[in-house]
Amino acid sequence: MLPAVNWLRVAHYRRPSFHNREQTPLFQHYTTPQYAGFWIRVLAYIIDSILLAVVSCPLALGLGALEAASNIDPNSPALAFGNLGVNAVSIAAGWLYFGLMESSSWQASVGKRLVGIKVSDLAGNRLTFGRATGRYFGKVLSGMICGIGFIMVAFSEQKQGLHDLIASTLVVFGSGTTEPYLPPPPPKFDDPRPRVVDQSRPWG
Repeated sequence: MLPAVNWLRVAHYRRPSFHNREQTPLFQHYTTPQYAGFWIRVLAYIIDSILLAVVSCPLALGLGALEAASNIDPNSPALAFGNLGVNAVSIAAGWLYFGLMESSSWQASVGKRLVGIKVSDLAGNRLTFGRATGRYFGKVLSGMICGIGFIMVAFSEQKQGLHDLIASTLVVFGSGTTEPYLPPPPPKFDDPRPRVVDQSRPWG
């Protein structure tokens, strides 16, 4: 009579060395982001507004001086087009400023950088210029609804405004490009114990 073990197959895994087992952590730690709240973002916006005013104010003052020197009729189409041009330049300056800075390696405008916060996507990655552009023009919508889109930052779980929800972005504490927020994959372990496989089950 054949021994009962003939219908069993014993499969052994490669036994790791003692050194490798010491170097393989059982649990891998990762940190969750610390979301930037409403008031710290207001402070960053004030700083950025001052910097942008350095660009827009000289244009507005130059247009006003030109109007006073040339005695242009306040209701003339030329003056209306001039004001429209100044507004267009201001919008373009803000778009390029925030779009380029928040998609740069800083991941932040100058104001955000000074207060220690940055912008990322939901996984902690650096924004593309296209996503930073969508976020900037999402701010226009946030302001159009009586600023409710900005006030949402104070009450949402991840401190996201409407423009953050539109662009799928987060504003968090930190500077520069860091590792993603997602947890790392689980480590691979070699089981040193033999595994008994039932040959009667082909999927065993």
